[in-house]
Amino acid sequence: MSATTFSPGAAREANASRALGRRRYRTNAIVKVLCVLATIIGLAFLASILFTLLWRGVGGLALSVFTTSTLPPGSHGGLLNAIIGSLIQTLLGAAIGTPIGLMVGTYLAEYAQGSAVGNAVRFVSDILLSAPSILIGLFVYQLAVSPFGGFSGIAGCLALAVIVIPIVVRTTEDMLRLIPSTLREAVIGLGAPKWKMIVLICYRAAKQGIATGILLAVARIAGETAPLLFTSLGNLNWSLSLDKPMASLPVTIYQYAGSAFEDWVQLAWVGALLITFGVLAINIAARLLLRRAK
Repeated sequence: MSATTFSPGAAREANASRALGRRRYRTNAIVKVLCVLATIIGLAFLASILFTLLWRGVGGLALSVFTTSTLPPGSHGGLLNAIIGSLIQTLLGAAIGTPIGLMVGTYLAEYAQGSAVGNAVRFVSDILLSAPSILIGLFVYQLAVSPFGGFSGIAGCLALAVIVIPIVVRTTEDMLRLIPSTLREAVIGLGAPKWKMIVLICYRAAKQGIATGILLAVARIAGETAPLLFTSLGNLNWSLSLDKPMASLPVTIYQYAGSAFEDWVQLAWVGALLITFGVLAINIAARLLLRRAK
């Protein structure tokens, strides 16, 4: 009698369970297909970009690209001054921004946990991290270009440094927070001051992750164009002076890509190819460092 009483309810529950299972299976299959399609579309766009760069850029690669400065149309110029200018501004921007970001990230992770000041600094850093680079260029223009009456390479370095800072801040804070608190307590228990614990223990434990963040920041600023248009502007002549306009690959590509001269357009494709593979190499190095750290 008990089996007769409960069998209809059990049958309904079994049917409902099977229907729910079929519905979940169909939903999972649909989502899986959509994810695969999205992946294929993304990879197709990436492959298309890389193929176009290789197709249009490799044909213009020559020794003169790396040994000759930019010249007037038809003069068989190269990109030497733009390459050197990009290297100078990128390296100096990273050299200025990295120590500041490292110190701010250390402060947030080690000294300002839960404090109102720390939360405010973290909030401002997150806003700066997502700010459009053209706004950063305009900000530096008002501080370092307009008051001095001219564009300059050092203004470009400062604009790139501002972009570097929040990236290094976020990476440093996250890497230092991954270090177990028991390690800090053990070092402090041995009588070491806190600053020595941070420098000799925490930095060593997080060095690979911090280095990864620095490399990603360098990869970010290597292809920035908008901040440099407001600061270093660009220079078609050879110049290593930081108090004068300085050439850079992104700005040269911007100027040459819209030109009516075929040789300049070809150099723009070559420059885009160089930047792309340079950034790709930096990202691969960062991934390898991060994998090694894990």
